[in-house]
Amino acid sequence: MNSERGIAEKTMGNSPTLARGSTQNGMRLYNERLALSLIRQYGQLPKAEIARLTGLSAQTVSVIVRQLERDDLVIAGEKQRGKVGQPLIPFALNPDGAFAIGLKVGRRSGDLILLDLAGKVRKIVRQPYHFPSPAQFLEFAKRGIAELLAGLPAELHSRISGLGIASPFELWNWEEEVGAPHDVLEAWRNFDITHEISKLGDWPVMFCNDASAACAAELFFGRGRTYRDFAYFYVGFFVGGGVVLNGSLFQGRTGSAGAIGPLPVPAKSGSEQLIRHASLYLLERQLIARGHDELVLSRNPDNWSELGPELEQWIDDTGKNLAHAALSAAGLIDFEAVVIDGSLPVAIRDQIVAAAQKYFAKLDKRGIAPLTIIAGTIGADARALGGAALSLMANFAIDRDVLFKEAV
Repeated sequence: MNSERGIAEKTMGNSPTLARGSTQNGMRLYNERLALSLIRQYGQLPKAEIARLTGLSAQTVSVIVRQLERDDLVIAGEKQRGKVGQPLIPFALNPDGAFAIGLKVGRRSGDLILLDLAGKVRKIVRQPYHFPSPAQFLEFAKRGIAELLAGLPAELHSRISGLGIASPFELWNWEEEVGAPHDVLEAWRNFDITHEISKLGDWPVMFCNDASAACAAELFFGRGRTYRDFAYFYVGFFVGGGVVLNGSLFQGRTGSAGAIGPLPVPAKSGSEQLIRHASLYLLERQLIARGHDELVLSRNPDNWSELGPELEQWIDDTGKNLAHAALSAAGLIDFEAVVIDGSLPVAIRDQIVAAAQKYFAKLDKRGIAPLTIIAGTIGADARALGGAALSLMANFAIDRDVLFKEAV
């Protein structure tokens, strides 16, 4: 895999929406995306309310909504009669208006998700494994994409807006912790996954760090509706994270913003990286030592109630160290909240959040503005869902930069 950073788009497909949008005046395209974003936020809106919220004229909004209807991106609802005036017609996102595919590349599992424009997951394909070779993963992706498409009517295939890959950066690193054969790890080093996946369909293909993709899912479908500035911690095989500023995913100069794994936390040696104190590989290693197999966590992802005292200790340690990471994040940026999620059963995630809240309350927070530590809302599907959301965000969400792009 090449050491790609940030969201990199490698290949352009034949989406009619993309083709039309690329020839529009920048302001027109921005206003269309603004209307779609507001409709997504509120569920449904009449044209008069869109005009009020945006400050656009009623005539301009009528033109925009008419175009969105022609593109099958919005659908009209039942007329709503008020006390005075003409009845209002609310508009909602058309679930069949566009689709996106999310592909999660994991060290212990691969996931594929088909997402519609309204944010509903149409189908999920999962594959647990013990660190596959690139060829094995590519075979899963090929089979899984075919399975996703088989459940979608053929006439809607042209409405797939893109595929987003959510993968750890430098998947070949951390050999000792991962426990994969050296030659398999090295095979990933020179494997261009974006290029290879682009051969499986005629869509734009995007690449993003897996934890940043999970953060995008939380922004698009979860806590982003409540908080404009938050740090996001994702407890996966290795802990990672993301940053949301002013309601947008912030990736930084190289796409590594929010990579909380290297943050220092207290340890017997003085300090060590968070990744060695709040990651699932630590729990997996302890369970294997007790006689479990390597897929113990991924085989039954929704129920870990029988895992015993190793799980309880890991939850407490993870919460304590995430509390220290939250303090570091709050000292750097004035976040409203720290959102904690992960590839975990909901009950386990909530226990980690409770532990983080408990330990955070005991830390010296002088000079730090009040901060809320809360649970995320997406869970184990966040990375694949975020991969799919990247395409929807790129094509149908507000993009301030579009105002400064010349029409093609």
